[in-house]
Amino acid sequence: MRNCDEWKPFVVMVAIDFCFAAVNIILKKVLEEGMNHLVFITYRLSIATILLAPIGYFRERNSRPRLTFRVLCYIFFSAIVGASVTQYFFLLGIQYTSATFPCAFINMVPVITFIMALPFGLESVKIKCKSGRAKILGTLVCIGGALLLTLYKGKALFNYSSATSIAKTGTSSSSSSGRWTIGVVALILGTLFWSSWYIVQSSISKRFPCQYSSTAMMTFFGAIQAAFISFSIQHHDFSIWVLKGKLPIIAVLFSGMIGSGLCFVGMSWCVKKRGPVFTAAFSPLVQIMAAMIDIPILHEQLHLGSVLGSMLVMMGLYILLWGKSKEIQNCVIKLVQDSEQSQQTKEQDPEIQEATVSCDYQCH
Repeated sequence: MRNCDEWKPFVVMVAIDFCFAAVNIILKKVLEEGMNHLVFITYRLSIATILLAPIGYFRERNSRPRLTFRVLCYIFFSAIVGASVTQYFFLLGIQYTSATFPCAFINMVPVITFIMALPFGLESVKIKCKSGRAKILGTLVCIGGALLLTLYKGKALFNYSSATSIAKTGTSSSSSSGRWTIGVVALILGTLFWSSWYIVQSSISKRFPCQYSSTAMMTFFGAIQAAFISFSIQHHDFSIWVLKGKLPIIAVLFSGMIGSGLCFVGMSWCVKKRGPVFTAAFSPLVQIMAAMIDIPILHEQLHLGSVLGSMLVMMGLYILLWGKSKEIQNCVIKLVQDSEQSQQTKEQDPEIQEATVSCDYQCH
């Protein structure tokens, strides 16, 4: 039974990554059919709010602290950088590149977050330690992989001879370079926004530690923001809000309930059980699973630059995560040694009061 409990986080994270990969594939097909980005985001976040609001109300009603205006402003801003605007940029990236290409930028989020956390004192680097050097090396390797992804596309690795693939090639040859550039810029902005969301979320978790309620409010604010931007751009064109066909309805329900709802709850559970390093280590699986579905079934083209850049990003990410886990292990060992030394001192001198040793979770 104990072994089963130890494997639960692994199974949950693999299932979550498979769901994220499926969401990317479905989004690609829906956007190709002409569905409006902001309309999709509004519906998706609304579905997530409807799912999470009752869970947060009943599960956290006895432990929920008072909601202050400052916390409400933090949640509203987190909806901008983590839900509405960020999802819009990623959807643009998916539409103008491929379903697998944005996954490599998603793998960059832990590294960008690590860099952003340094000025705020949320992370530190000790160059004299192996863990500190590993974190620096992993960051540099990830940045190199991201630059390779951005600046080098490379030759196509597959040669599809079907009529559909020829049509795709003819369509992409006319405007692929311009569309690809727009997609890359949108993905870079989305990555920066999403990374900054983790910095904002760290402040929210300290002042309002209720993940279901705060997430429900964030998706609610995000839906309002996306709807407001959509009405401002489309000039009150209500025809874009009509879902035509089964695929858009399935995509909205699946991405809202699973992608923006249950998957975030599952990741929060894994962070609670095994920590953020364990949870972030599964991010590259999203790209691998998306490629397994996208390439053989949907005949999406894969380029050499995407493969090489993704490999560098994944290598750098795991080097960074190894350094982070090594840092936590050193912190735990130091705590045990200090505790043993304190116990020995107490036994030698009974008059010394017992000392309580505590450690912050981040272990700077």
